[in-house]
Amino acid sequence: MVQYSYHEPVLVPEIIAFLVTKPGIYVDGTLGGGGHSLAILRALHDAYSSEGSVLIGIDQDGAALQAAAENLKEFEACTVLVKGNFKALDSIVKSVCREKGLQPKVQGILLDLGVSSFQIDTAERGFSYLREGPLDMRMDMDSSFSAAHIVNNYEEKELARLFYIYGEEPRSRSIARAIAAYRLKNGPVSGTEELAGIIRGNAAGRDKIIKTLSRVFQALRIEVNSELEVLRHALDDGIDCLDHQGRMAVISYHSLEDRIVKTVFAEKARSDWGPKGVGLREPLERGAVSLVTRKPVVAARQEIDSNPRARSAKLRVIEKI
Repeated sequence: MVQYSYHEPVLVPEIIAFLVTKPGIYVDGTLGGGGHSLAILRALHDAYSSEGSVLIGIDQDGAALQAAAENLKEFEACTVLVKGNFKALDSIVKSVCREKGLQPKVQGILLDLGVSSFQIDTAERGFSYLREGPLDMRMDMDSSFSAAHIVNNYEEKELARLFYIYGEEPRSRSIARAIAAYRLKNGPVSGTEELAGIIRGNAAGRDKIIKTLSRVFQALRIEVNSELEVLRHALDDGIDCLDHQGRMAVISYHSLEDRIVKTVFAEKARSDWGPKGVGLREPLERGAVSLVTRKPVVAARQEIDSNPRARSAKLRVIEKI
């Protein structure tokens, strides 16, 4: 069995079955340690000897790119790794294709929206309330905007709105009030453990405390990395990049992400039949894609037992018409 040093990728057989349909250009917009990319490249090699195929791997995390380069060594000749954000997917694809003399028409795009286990387990990245570290949460370490700036500079109302919208946290106002009061009395909040202590004081019961911590840290991470705005942009650009019958697969892990993916895919699949009662034989404008998966695909119990990260994963797939 293949070992992945960065994290164990989820829904691998499903990704291969839905995404790898013919040779061509494939884009892994959330490369991580390259687990999904390795599976895609091996599937292409087994089915088509990798001939005519190129995989473009994108990640804004330098550590991820290093791990992926090591994991994908056997396919180095047909792999291009790029440091960047998948919000620039269109320009990255065009740039790589221009350098290689290829048409910028993509056969498959994968976006795995989860934070990697490696990032969560690295205390100095500040993603987890379980480990003492700085209030960071930057995916791109070259960025100057971190969770510390939000926690220590946003006004109480801004924090409350952030925790409610991005964390769907019912106690958003009281938590924001507690952070503002703590700052006033003690000065800036300096680390994950200090912030977690403030949050714990505003949640009762172990289960509620864990859920509240998860929601608040999720909200901060989304704000730091502009994740939802970037996702909307990447979905639009990704669909535009696809070749005829090319496919896009997106794995989401929480309701905010999944709602955006579901909405964008549905909008792109909808045909315009004009006003009601006109009775057109053909639509004024056909949808740009078809829904390959009408409902999200989830992990089987066996995978969840061996890889708990898969528990909340939802996979949606569309095909360019």
